[in-house]
Amino acid sequence: MSSASEMQKVRVIHELRAFIKKLLQEPGILESSLEIAKRHSDGSNDPQAWARIANEISDTTSVHIPEDPKEHSDADRLFLEVLREVVGEEKALY
Repeated sequence: MSSASEMQKVRVIHELRAFIKKLLQEPGILESSLEIAKRHSDGSNDPQAWARIANEISDTTSVHIPEDPKEHSDADRLFLEVLREVVGEEKALY
């Protein structure tokens, strides 16, 4: 494994660790994010819906997700992906 690859993995781990810590310190972020995602999406991968979701999460919580998806960090992408899965699974149950 190259050192650049290892450095990238370490960076991602640190970023995810910081994000998880923020979620634990402010548990309301999860509730708010789920509520926002449920209002704007059916769990599909509609880029416009997820851009609105990311923007509203950024506007209403201490989580900052850049407006441009090209600027999303690995943690941003993972958070939105898991949020999309949860919303899709909940919608499929009903």
